[in-house]
Amino acid sequence: MPPRGVIFDLDGVIVDSSMFHFGAWQHWARKIGIIEEVDEAWFREHHGKRNDAIITATLGPLPATELEAHAMRKERHFRELARGRLAPLPGVAALVAALQRDGWLLAIGTSTPRENLELVLDALPFGDAFAAAACGDEVPHGKPAPDVFLRAAELLELPPERCVVVEDAPSGVAAAHSGGFACLAVATTRPRELLSEAELLLDSLEGATSGAVAGLLR
Repeated sequence: MPPRGVIFDLDGVIVDSSMFHFGAWQHWARKIGIIEEVDEAWFREHHGKRNDAIITATLGPLPATELEAHAMRKERHFRELARGRLAPLPGVAALVAALQRDGWLLAIGTSTPRENLELVLDALPFGDAFAAAACGDEVPHGKPAPDVFLRAAELLELPPERCVVVEDAPSGVAAAHSGGFACLAVATTRPRELLSEAELLLDSLEGATSGAVAGLLR
């Protein structure tokens, strides 16, 4: 059988770090005096996007150095909040193990910076299962552009049509499809109706099987 791959998003798919991201964004907003803007609706609107897109949408265009400083401040506080408090979401460990047994190649494609990814993988008992990882700050365009998934597939040495993307955000589903990937969506952080474009939509990864993933390949 030709090689097959699964590319997992990170936040909301492998771990639920949303409370720590929200806390970090609120800390950032409080520091710069815009805390009233950064509420739960704001957070839902920007979930799954890269920091540069979120900050620009909130503050307007900024010089690259200033944009990077804002992003670094937010992510530094995120890591302070999340360290030692992350756990895999239900069903993830079992699905990863099943995919490994069936010979799938596994990767991560995430909007999160590399330092955050390493923090999460170090906290997981199956963190070494992933043969490759692509992060949002390492590609030209963030989701809903497909760059991060295309890079992950490239690292696995597989074409998009031999990979399935696992996502929890509408921007991620759109990114998968624009890159030519099939998508399994999990409604862990967003309502099901916002993820209805995915080829397979589940409430969580509990009970998800390697066979169900294989059925999504074209």
